[in-house]
Amino acid sequence: MRLFRTPLGALTSVGFTSPDRLVATLGAEQPWIRLSESALRSLAEPLGIFLLTTDPTLTAPAAAMAPPVAARIA
Repeated sequence: MRLFRTPLGALTSVGFTSPDRLVATLGAEQPWIRLSESALRSLAEPLGIFLLTTDPTLTAPAAAMAPPVAARIA
């Protein structure tokens, strides 16, 4: 079972609807098994985790390079 944090910091269990979506987010070497939603929730609830996120994507804007100091002074 994978746990992520939401943008607000809450723990959430994570499920994917297809192996391709899992690979796109976590990579090809990520081990996995097929679970129903109720089974995933049953695993997470004893840990106090009641959120379930389906098919998350781990994306962020590309970091921009700051212009050189000389360019900022001019």
